[in-house]
This record gives sequence, C-alpha cells and structure tokens, in this order.
Amino acid sequence: MEIPAEKARLSEVSNFVLGFAKKLGFEKKELFQLKICTEEIFVNVASYAYKPDTGLITVIADGSDDPTAITLSFIDSGIPFNPLAKPDPAKERPLSQAKKGGLGIFLTKKLMDEVSYA
Repeated sequence: MEIPAEKARLSEVSNFVLGFAKKLGFEKKELFQLKICTEEIFVNVASYAYKPDTGLITVIADGSDDPTAITLSFIDSGIPFNPLAKPDPAKERPLSQAKKGGLGIFLTKKLMDEVSYA
C-alpha cells in the first residue's frame, strides 16, 4: 500500500498489516506485538522523514517465504535516518527516567525476530 506519511493515516496502515497477518493465522499476542511495532515505525516515518513537508510511504507485507512469518517493509524517500544505529536506552535507569524518544525502536527490536534498515 502507498499512503501519505501522516500520523492521521496510522489506522489504515495498522488495518492493512493486521489484516494480512490475520490471513496468515497469527494469534492475538502476535497481532498485538505486530500492531505496536507497525505503529512505532509508521509514526517515526510520519514524524521525521519529510519534516516539515509530507511525502509518501509504501508499506509492504509479505508472507511468501515462511507461512509462519511476516516481513514488513516501510519504504520512504524522506530524510535518511537509521534508528538502529542509536544505542539502546540505558538499562540501569528506571523507565520513568528514560529520555523521550527511542523506546519505540528499542521495543520493536525486542518484539520482532529481526529488524533492519537499508
């Protein structure tokens, strides 16, 4: 799906991804984790990739390699930024003292089997 990279379009992207995952037979826990990660990645692109303008994002859901897995691709032509290059938040600090930002990517890396940036 190709859609404007606007936070207001998040529900459309979530519905697209979760609908695809449901067809593959994903269970509730997996769908919940997938929803969190989809939201984090999409909102990051919508918030920062085209700032201050807006642009398009292509979201691809693929389950052809393994029927028990899904590969999601979020493709944009905005400002390059590799969130995986940032260090994980300090573990010794309580969550309430963590800096704003960065936890969504950290959570995505923990919930998904693999996360990459190209």
